[in-house]
Amino acid sequence: MGMKSRIALGAVVGIVVIGAVSANSGDGGGEDKSDNRTSAGAEEKPGGTKGDGAPAAKPAEEEAAEKASQADRFKAFVEKNGTPSEREAVAHVTKVQGAEEQNDILDAADVYTDFTGGIMGEGTGPAKLIASAFADWKQSENGLVTVYDADGELLGNGNF
Repeated sequence: MGMKSRIALGAVVGIVVIGAVSANSGDGGGEDKSDNRTSAGAEEKPGGTKGDGAPAAKPAEEEAAEKASQADRFKAFVEKNGTPSEREAVAHVTKVQGAEEQNDILDAADVYTDFTGGIMGEGTGPAKLIASAFADWKQSENGLVTVYDADGELLGNGNF
């Protein structure tokens, strides 16, 4: 075998090995895959129980937070961390969409309020406060939050 043939054969073998390794190192995010951890923690047994046989329960606050809507979680955050004017503006929020799934490429969230009148109405000023509070709540490399009135008309937007 010539030198060029050996180099070509080595390259093919290298590509096959890399392909096999990358195929076996999947993220484990498949829906029909089971728990693929190799061992249970010291206090945890298989089946979601602790070492004493009692089921592992989540704290009540964490469980309630998971069940709360995005709007409720946003309002709770602003109530705890926001300024008085932000709290007043966020009290008008009725719905939040798109705050959960972020990929830092192009994140877009929509916040709906009970203001009326569109961009010429009373909600334009508070919309900027809502967008600012949203930016404090969620962070993204390239996010845009848009605030709408009760009729679905644009009030304002901001980066988060």
